[in-house]
Amino acid sequence: MPIVYVKLIGEGTTVWRPVDAERVSSDVFRLSSGVVEPGEQWEFQPSSLVRCVPHIFASGESGLVAVQAHVA
Repeated sequence: MPIVYVKLIGEGTTVWRPVDAERVSSDVFRLSSGVVEPGEQWEFQPSSLVRCVPHIFASGESGLVAVQAHVA
């Protein structure tokens, strides 16, 4: 199952939450229906369809980040 990184809101710095996802098309994924941890606010909610793009993190690792809600 692919991992998509979702930005957390209100953290002061950029923080990413890894989320299991299902590929719907080449750049669209459905986030898992997991539970948001207490105190976290995700930019996109569980089960959302999101458009993703490749991203290189500060650590040098790469991954897919959710950048836009996708309307089916």
